[in-house]
Amino acid sequence: MTTDPSGPARPGRLIGLALMGVAAVTAVIGVVTIVNGTGDTSAAPPTSSSVTAPAPPSGDLTSSPATTGSLSTSMPSTPGSSAPAEPTAPATTTVPPAATTTTAVPAAPPVAPGAPVPGAGPSTRSQPVRVYNNSFVKGLAEEAGRDLSARGWTVAETGNYSGGKIPVTTVYFQPGSGQEAAAQELAADFGIRSEARFDGIKDASPGLILIVTQDYHEARDK
Repeated sequence: MTTDPSGPARPGRLIGLALMGVAAVTAVIGVVTIVNGTGDTSAAPPTSSSVTAPAPPSGDLTSSPATTGSLSTSMPSTPGSSAPAEPTAPATTTVPPAATTTTAVPAAPPVAPGAPVPGAGPSTRSQPVRVYNNSFVKGLAEEAGRDLSARGWTVAETGNYSGGKIPVTTVYFQPGSGQEAAAQELAADFGIRSEARFDGIKDASPGLILIVTQDYHEARDK
């Protein structure tokens, strides 16, 4: 009977081959691991770059200048991607209008009828007037003098006239002396007559002579 010498050794051979295959796979994995860990630097992240912020345009004093420094970014810088900030319009200041002040103008005092207007130039009322009483009314000359003064006339004297009976209140002027216009104006103020001087008063003191009689109040109040 013949015996196969390789029969008992076959299982051991198969086990050895299997161990060699495992060793080979392990070796391949180790090589791959070494290769990946030593340094393929092509996949490394890009280095950070610095971007300097632009300064504001020259002459703009209303915006604060940017602080010079480096701004880190993880993305690579692109030329022309950073535009300078637009200048800020200068602030304007509105000045309130000046307050206006209105000053009240005092009203002019009332002017008595026939009184001279201030600044109107020479007046016939500058003629002196002497007033004389030719009635039984006591103090009539003084009363008439106050009335004349209130209307702007210049009263030089008051008294009594006893040289004769004067029929009505009359103002007398010296002919040719320039007093006639003043006498006519005074007569118009008080509603009385005006006449040239008669002989009894012809040489009396210069100026107009007003002789008041009993009808003075009636003539004045017309």
